[in-house]
Amino acid sequence: MNVKFALSFSVVSSSKSTQKERKRKRGDNGGRVDSEEDAEMKKKKKESQRPNYFVSIPITNTQISAAVLEVQEAVLQREPRLARAMIPVPTLHITLLVTHLAHKHTKKQTNPPSLAELLGGRDLVLPFSKIGHFRKEVVFVGLAAGQHRHTLDSVAELLRGHFEERGLLQEGNRGFEPHLTIMKLSRASKLRSQGIKRVDPALYSNYTNKCFGDQTVERVDLCSMLKKKQQDGYYHTETSLQLELRRMLCRFSEAAQLRNILLNGVLLLK
Repeated sequence: MNVKFALSFSVVSSSKSTQKERKRKRGDNGGRVDSEEDAEMKKKKKESQRPNYFVSIPITNTQISAAVLEVQEAVLQREPRLARAMIPVPTLHITLLVTHLAHKHTKKQTNPPSLAELLGGRDLVLPFSKIGHFRKEVVFVGLAAGQHRHTLDSVAELLRGHFEERGLLQEGNRGFEPHLTIMKLSRASKLRSQGIKRVDPALYSNYTNKCFGDQTVERVDLCSMLKKKQQDGYYHTETSLQLELRRMLCRFSEAAQLRNILLNGVLLLK
């Protein structure tokens, strides 16, 4: 099937910060002052590189959102103290990677036809079903097995490679395991002091094998972890990678045309 795949993905790029080299101080104990200063600088550098953005696929299917809300409400009826651990339905998403991006902008342009070739003009539909957990601290809706999983893995790997080439990939991005988080204890640190250290699977046992619905991937977003959420409740979105597939299906039929379209696709790193 021949289609036009148009890409436009602007992201905030990490700019290399320049610092004036400080004069080293010498103390009575030799290099002790130096080592203390170095340790402090390393600590500050580590904190400054904490993830502040993530690339995600938003959940836009209201059937999935309604099903998640149903599960959350059922859990809260049995354990109201978990209210703050619930993921707000408007923010539901799948995280593809996390990154730290500086506030300054640089523009670069690259041409990644492999993403267009990867999808091959097909819709990427993600069927969500069954509930799982990570150490009973994070509860999520899983992704059913199938070819879509391989396609999603490839898309995630392509994006990780793109960020890694630019030195923007954070630690912890390896071992991609797509999941839709619906509860997370770390959202409510006070729960531990109240004796809640785990989410008992019995609270959602009636929904363990539930089918939540299918999500057609419409876009991939670059979202801020720190900025104020949008009016619709979703994360502040700097920009999106739009997958314009359906509307282009009947407009291009020749292989040569498809090749030219792919070569003209652009990925803007802003």
